Amino acid sequence: MATTADFKNGLTIEYNGQLFTIIQFQHVKPGKGAAFVRTKLKNVKTGKVIENTFNSGVKVNTVRVERRPYQYLYKDDMGYNFMHTETFEQVSIDPELIENADLMKEGQIIEINFQAESETALTAELPQYVELEVTETIAGEKGNTASSTALKPATMETGAEVMVPMFINAGEVLKIDTRDRSYSERVKR
Repeated sequence: MATTADFKNGLTIEYNGQLFTIIQFQHVKPGKGAAFVRTKLKNVKTGKVIENTFNSGVKVNTVRVERRPYQYLYKDDMGYNFMHTETFEQVSIDPELIENADLMKEGQIIEINFQAESETALTAELPQYVELEVTETIAGEKGNTASSTALKPATMETGAEVMVPMFINAGEVLKIDTRDRSYSERVKR
């Protein structure tokens, strides 16, 4: 149990039966009336951000969340399978817990958030950028390859489809932003 005085950015709390992480908070002491805390909360499972106001001194349940590094092994009918990089423990994660899962390739290290008390996997986060090889894309049209504003679809080695500039060809390795699935740059081998 904690009170609003214990709020800090990154603290995970239980609110309305769901888990939320505090993104931002502000203690407000108006000239008239009781003090309160204005917060922005991010739902751990869905990623949706809501605003909420707590009366000052209200007790809330805190939840301990641990981030652990895991290596992606393979996908099967049970979900995505990972191995802890230090203990070699293996765990299977449901596909809906991983955003942009099609950008993962075997052997890649990702962070999995666990609820410490119940050892339940909450979310799995890819690194901000991944390097993937282009396996298939259409050829750029003549005269339209110099600009990076014109985009075309490209299939990556994991099967993911990403929009890339016209000058990109099959066989090139690209740096892809996992947050919005956008092309970042070419990687030199």
